[in-house]
Amino acid sequence: MQASLHSDIFGDGPPLVLLHGWGMNGKVFSPLQQALSKYKVHCVDLPGFGLSPAIAGDLDAWVDALMAMAPDNAVWAGWSLGGLVATRAAQRHPQRLAGLITIASSPCFMAREQEAWPGIAPKVLAQFEAELQQDLPRTIERFLAIQAMGSDSAREDIKRIKELVLSRPLPQASALAQGLSMLEQVDLRPGLATMDLPWLRIWGRLDGLVPRRMMGQLPSNSSTEDKVLAKASHAPFISHGDEFVLCVTDWLDRLYSDKESG
Repeated sequence: MQASLHSDIFGDGPPLVLLHGWGMNGKVFSPLQQALSKYKVHCVDLPGFGLSPAIAGDLDAWVDALMAMAPDNAVWAGWSLGGLVATRAAQRHPQRLAGLITIASSPCFMAREQEAWPGIAPKVLAQFEAELQQDLPRTIERFLAIQAMGSDSAREDIKRIKELVLSRPLPQASALAQGLSMLEQVDLRPGLATMDLPWLRIWGRLDGLVPRRMMGQLPSNSSTEDKVLAKASHAPFISHGDEFVLCVTDWLDRLYSDKESG
């Protein structure tokens, strides 16, 4: 039997699942605890990260493990790699989700030059793969520093992220390798056009990892909404917490208001 994933639960209200990015853990969302207290928030450590056991398999295996523990009818909010996981959950189990929020995330992280698709240069991920084999702690520290690049408060943001993330055990090397593989290989774009869940997409205008210009290449309809935080980079909930929370709670309030009136 698969060991269950670790989750910190706080607040009271409609369920909200928060999924962190590569190299992180659920502790990175703890600054949002008070601001989101009117929702029952489940901050999950992804498999092999933080206090969660690693599991074998691909992205769908991770989604299966999450679905086994997640509340029904929850909004899933994923940052970066967590957004890829949340998007896959929305594609496979739309009846279990009330909505989707992706934060500085992409359905296909790797740049595809032939398709003019913006993303991470292949050499960047290849470098992280090589470094993982040599010095895991240093690789994590270097990746944490990239999160805030471009932000006016980069130094403070990096310090805060490090303090939060490093309060839990370092990720397992196998989980980091799985995550990098997902960032390199997974392409969820073909299934996006048929998704009709309410979907909020939050972007940092200064994000160097997930360029906001991909926004125009994603399906847009009455269920989707894009928000660009003008001065934010890849970690908008750290650098611009108040603006981020206002964006999320406004969307959630409208979502649940529509559900009640409908």
